[in-house]
Amino acid sequence: MSESREYLQTVLRPLCRHTPSIAFYDRALLLREETGYSLYDALIVMAAIESDCQTMLSGDLQHDRTIRGVRIANPFEGL
Repeated sequence: MSESREYLQTVLRPLCRHTPSIAFYDRALLLREETGYSLYDALIVMAAIESDCQTMLSGDLQHDRTIRGVRIANPFEGL
């Protein structure tokens, strides 16, 4: 196996917990309308929701807001 394929399998594959589908993009668009977030932020939040995350770290989104069970935490809050 080439080094690139080995890296893909041993490092990247375990990190890829969410595979988007058309339905995922549709739910992200609805979330965008609901929250007023940008499309990219809505995609990130929807991926966290669908991956059953409890907390999502973000320096850009509202600290301590909970969306569909996912709490957004700013790791820089209070520094």
